[in-house]
Formats: sequence, structure tokens, C-alpha cells
Amino acid sequence: MPEYPCHHGWRRPDGQPLCMTTPSTSPPRVLGFWAAVSIVMGNMIGSGVFLLPASLAAYRGLSLAGWLVSAAGAVMLALVFARLSRQYPAAGGLYAYTRAAFGDTAGFLIAWGYWLSTVGTLGALAVALVGYLDPFVPSLVRTPPAAALLAIATIWIVVGVNVAGVALAGRVQIVTTVLKLLPLVVVGVGGLFFLDTTAFAIPPSDTTPLGSQLMAVVTLTLWAFLGLECATIPAASVRDPARTIPRATIVGTVLTAIVYIASTVGVMSLVPPEALASSTAPFADGARRLVGPWGGSLVALGAAVSCFGALNGWVLMVGQLPMAAAADGLFPHAFGRLSPRGTPAAAMMVGGVMSTALVAMNYSRGLVELFTFIILLSTLSTLVPYVFCSLAVWLLPGQPAPSGAAAVVSALAFLYSILAIIGAGADTVLYGFVLLLCGLPLLVWLRRAGTGAG
Repeated sequence: MPEYPCHHGWRRPDGQPLCMTTPSTSPPRVLGFWAAVSIVMGNMIGSGVFLLPASLAAYRGLSLAGWLVSAAGAVMLALVFARLSRQYPAAGGLYAYTRAAFGDTAGFLIAWGYWLSTVGTLGALAVALVGYLDPFVPSLVRTPPAAALLAIATIWIVVGVNVAGVALAGRVQIVTTVLKLLPLVVVGVGGLFFLDTTAFAIPPSDTTPLGSQLMAVVTLTLWAFLGLECATIPAASVRDPARTIPRATIVGTVLTAIVYIASTVGVMSLVPPEALASSTAPFADGARRLVGPWGGSLVALGAAVSCFGALNGWVLMVGQLPMAAAADGLFPHAFGRLSPRGTPAAAMMVGGVMSTALVAMNYSRGLVELFTFIILLSTLSTLVPYVFCSLAVWLLPGQPAPSGAAAVVSALAFLYSILAIIGAGADTVLYGFVLLLCGLPLLVWLRRAGTGAG
């Protein structure tokens, strides 16, 4: 194993040096503040938000309260990640923080689980993107083998963009983030001109307590904030990471929350509650009422762009995180190799191959079933790192424990993370836990082969 410089002389509990998760041959620092913000927003705003208003229609005004609770929890986590990225601006983000605070085994499990989650997310987003092309090429989208091939081709186009360079991927992320925001902002702002407060009246219920209804809404909305941590992962490619990443994480999370709430208000103002509850494309229905028949096609195109942008951001993650773990000897060394363009091309291509296999092996399920199946496998591995990182602020070597408001933020972020896992459901927790355990043989092999970090 090559030697890597140690970070501030920190050491693990066993006395061994805690080495930085950035290899001595580092990728170029080409991502600035707005590129980092677009990674945060672009990875959060994927396909789900375009369908959420239909799921929230039955709750009416209570849905806004649910958004506020979820947004508050997301901001707590953003503040935690901001603190961690200031104290320890190492590549790998949530993996690096977990390893520094809890040791190699916990760090490996977070890296393994999160990496599998990103692989699954690539497949899910590619499938969702193809689904949104239905108004334009219905015969292609509704034929499972053709739809699967189109999804696979999309994955490799985006892998190619990221292999070509982090700077290019960052520019693509900025453009697609702006484009995906357009239909959400147009419908959200346009709906305010048709605001009808009766559409937000909390419906009476004789059977379900108000608190239980609110919890159901929070469970639905909190998924839309997954990905807020993404600016922390490519820290080795970010300019002035100790300053840029905290600001980008907080700004990106707050802006995304504003967009979510405003667009939900807009859709609920434009589409009657009964029609909204049964809608399969709520933003398209809202756009039709706002600008006419062509509005639906505009939103479908915007949703496809949204998926493409999120796919671009997650391909960046599928390369950057295992690169950081490989630098610490907790992933095979090949994942840490940089191409002449300074990108972890091998890690990205392995992720692309695995996503391709996932889509190809399950294409016969149909797009909706395939999307649901992949997300089920991916969800828990995205949530567990939040639990570890919300507590890592207490254990980072050489750093003071949080106090006052920072301690309260850590506690609230932990509770929010636990709530997210409970809301995931028993099947998600089961499959996610099994996937985490399946990584242990790789850790054993790495250590037995003498390439582990301890």
C-alpha cells in the first residue's frame, strides 16, 4: 500500500495514525461554491418530488406542517455535516467522519453500504428518467427490454461525462439543477396567483389522530431530503473545502426546502384535492391548468432532466466515496486509482457495470416495480450514516465536544435519523441490514491480505 499523509497527527484509539482519506496524488480542486450547492440540490431533487403532491393530497394543510418538520430535521443534519466538514474536511465525507470517530470497521460498513446505495440509486434514477419520456416515445418506454436498454445507455452517458473530468461533471450539474428547478418554480409561483385557502383546510378524521397523520406526512416528505450530505464526499475536488462545503450544504438544503414547500403549495392551489389524490403526474396536471396542454409535456421533460441531473451527481458519488475508502485500505486499491484526467474512473465504471446488471436482471418487472425494488434495497444504507454522523461530532479526535446549541442540533439530528429509519418500514430495514452484513467478508479479505488500515 502506498503511504498517505496523516491529518494533523491524529491517531485512532489503537494508537495507529489516522490517515487522511485523500491520496498523495490528489484530484484537482475544480468544484467551487455553486457547483457544490448544485450537487446538494441536484442529488436531493430527483424523481420523487414530482409525485409527492399526489401522496400528500389527502392531508391537505397538514402536508405543509409535515414539510416544515422534515425541513427542520434536514437543516439539523446539514448543520451537523457543516460542523464535521469544517473540523475534518477529508474526502469521503460521511465515511471519513464515521471512521475518524468510530474506527475502521464502522467506517468500512458505512462506505460499503453507502456505495451500494449509490449503485442502486443510479439504476433507480435511470429507470425513472425513462418513465418520464413516456409522453414523447411511449412505444419505447412501454416495452420492457427497450426501456431497460435506454436506462442502461443513460447510465453510461453520465458515467462518460464524469470520467471525462470532475469540472465537466460540475458544470453539467449546475445546468441540470437550474433546468430541473424551472418547472417546480413555475408551477409553485404560478399557483400562488390561484391560491385557495380552502384547499389547505385540515380534513377531519374520526379514526386517525392528528399526531399519527402528521407522522405519516413526515415519513413521506423526509425521503425528499436524502442526499443533503453529498457536498462532503468529493472534498478532495472542492476548492477551500473547510469553508465551501459547510456553506454549500446549508444553503443547498435550505433552498431545496423552500422549493419543495412552494411547489407543493402551487400544485395544491392549481389542482382540486380530489383530482390531485388520483393524479399520476401532479405537476403536469398543474402546469396544464396554468399554461395549457403543452404544460404537461414541459413538466415531463423537466422531470426527465431532473433525473438526469441527479444521476450525474450520484455518479460523482459512486466514484468519490470508494476512492476515499481505498486510500485508507478499506476498499480494494483499484478504486483509488485516478485517471489522467484526475477522476476515479475505475470506481465509476465498476459502479456503472453493477447498475447495468441491476437494471438488466430485473427489467421484466416493469418500470414502476423495478424502481420500487431498487429503492427498497438502497434506502437504509443512505440513512444509517446519518445516525453515525450525528454522533461523530462528539468523538472526532482532537476536536472539542459540542456544547450549547451545537449539542442540541446533534441530538435533534440523531432523533430525525432514527425517525427516518423507522419510517422506512420493516422490509427496508431487513434488506438494508443484510446488505451491510454482506460486506464483512470483503473487510476480512482486505485485512487478511495485509491491505487493511489496521
